[in-house]
Amino acid sequence: MTSVPSTEPAWADRAAARSPRVQRSRDRSVRQARQIIDAAIELGNEKGTAFTIQELAKRAHVALQTFYRHFSGKDELLLAVIEQTISESMVLFAASADHLTDPLDRLHHYVTMAIESALTDPALVAQRRFLTAEHYRIHQIFPDELETASRAFTNLLIPEIRAATEAGQLAPNDIEADAWYVTELVMAMYHHYSYATARESPIELAQGLWQFCLAALGGGRQGD
Repeated sequence: MTSVPSTEPAWADRAAARSPRVQRSRDRSVRQARQIIDAAIELGNEKGTAFTIQELAKRAHVALQTFYRHFSGKDELLLAVIEQTISESMVLFAASADHLTDPLDRLHHYVTMAIESALTDPALVAQRRFLTAEHYRIHQIFPDELETASRAFTNLLIPEIRAATEAGQLAPNDIEADAWYVTELVMAMYHHYSYATARESPIELAQGLWQFCLAALGGGRQGD
C-alpha cells in the first residue's frame, strides 16, 4: 500500500507566518494563498510569466495588500506554484499506484508516469513549459526550498527501492542517494521535453528511462 504524501507544501507555512495577524487565522490565510496560487497557475498557463501582480490580484479576486500579506513578490509566488504543482502531482502518483502490490511495479509506475503523463496530455503543454521556464530561474533564488519540494518525488521512490531491495529485486549502492539520482534524471528529462521535439513516443521514452533506472538500481532488464 502506497502512503499518500502530505497535501500541504512549504508555501502554506511561509504564507501563514508572514504576520501575527495572519498567524491568528492560519486556515483563512492558507485558503487565500491557495486562491492566489491557483490564479497564478491559470495565468501562467495562458501567458507564461508575463502577467502582472495587478492582473493576478484581479484574477484571484483579492486586493493587492492581500497578495503582499502572503508573498514577498512574484518570485516567491512562483516558488509556491512549483511547490503546489509537485505536491499535487505526488498525491496523484501515489493514489494511482495504490492498486499495485509489488514495490518494483510501483517504482516502474512512478518513473514512467512522470514522463508519460506530461508528454501524452496536450492540455499540459502550456503548464509544462511554464514550469520549466521558471524552474531553473527560481532555483537560483530559492535553491533549498526547491530542493525540498523536489524531495517529494524522492520520498515516493525510497520505500519502493527499499522494499524491492529486501525482496531481492534490486541491488542499489545507496538507497536514498540513488532515489535522489533517479529524481534528478526524471526531472531533467521532463524539462528537456517541455521544449525539445521527441524522436520517440512518450511511452518509448518513459520505458527507456525506466530501463536505465532499473539497471542503475541493480535490477535486470525487463520487458515491461
